[in-house]
Amino acid sequence: MLTLPNILTLSRIFTVPLLVGLLWWPQWTLGYAIAFAVYCLMGITDYFDGYLARAQGTVSKLGVFLDPIADKIMVAAVVLMLVGTHDIAGLHVIAALIILLREIMVSGLREFLAQLQVSMPVSRLAKWKTTLQLIALGALILGGALPDWPWVGTIGLVSLWGAAVLTLITGWDYLRVGLRHMDS
Repeated sequence: MLTLPNILTLSRIFTVPLLVGLLWWPQWTLGYAIAFAVYCLMGITDYFDGYLARAQGTVSKLGVFLDPIADKIMVAAVVLMLVGTHDIAGLHVIAALIILLREIMVSGLREFLAQLQVSMPVSRLAKWKTTLQLIALGALILGGALPDWPWVGTIGLVSLWGAAVLTLITGWDYLRVGLRHMDS
């Protein structure tokens, strides 16, 4: 149960409070720089936990269960912190809200379909959505570390909107699949 891939996944979950703490003070550029490094490390562990599990043949039910939860916890915590610190502000909060609401909806839908023993595999477009979302949040964190380079934050906001658009598309795709299995 405590294989290296599962330990990496758990490390992402347990690192979220550190990441939140580093983002707590928006004027603390060093905190944002350290948060960016931690965020990147969390992204690297996200890649390697799945890679190692497949390569070593140690894919486990615990890992399959925890990996998407770890991703959602990290994304939700970072989005909430960046909204709270006004790194995501104004109309950009709508993009953040779209992302959070889709994550909640898809999680609930997956849970509902699991009870019916229907799996909902992750689509290629959803993987692109996740990638763009992680780039957006990383750029926004890095933008807080580099206030003299406002274009970094701009890249983050543009990527956030791109992720929000893909979020709507993939969310609708998942909902359409789920609706086929719901009672009329």
